[in-house]
Amino acid sequence: MKRKGILNREISRILASLGHGQYLLVCDAGFPIPEEADCVDLSLKKGIPDLPTVLSTINEEFISEKVMFAFEVPENNAPLYAELERIFPEVDFEEISHERILNEIAYEARAIIRTGDYNPWGNIVLQAGTDPYAWFEKEGLKMPDFYKKRIKDIEETGKRDMFYKSEEE
Repeated sequence: MKRKGILNREISRILASLGHGQYLLVCDAGFPIPEEADCVDLSLKKGIPDLPTVLSTINEEFISEKVMFAFEVPENNAPLYAELERIFPEVDFEEISHERILNEIAYEARAIIRTGDYNPWGNIVLQAGTDPYAWFEKEGLKMPDFYKKRIKDIEETGKRDMFYKSEEE
């Protein structure tokens, strides 16, 4: 048995299989999941588990490069937006149409995790990222500005301990 971290074997499998740029959709209880989707349905009853719990737990083991959500979230669901800011302070946010989440990303996502949350516009897209510390440690590599910004954001938010450390550190 695992000592710590995510115990759900399907979620562990999905996180391990995601490659850079692929999508993981974590949704509320009402999301229309396509039949062909690789879905882990965690919903037990209203509110259990909730989105923040699932997102926080995933964030402990998964590197998100971008978090996407519906345009409506910041104005119409401020509590959810505040939770996203708390959970993902070092990650870029992108507001997209709810229709894009429903009609495109739901079909493009590597997997969908359904929660029991009843949360308006509670469908959050995590885009898989890479660890800039691990990928750019070799001598002679030039780090693009995007990754320099990621490192700055990671360090400014105190999340450095969640990323790779070389033997010299």
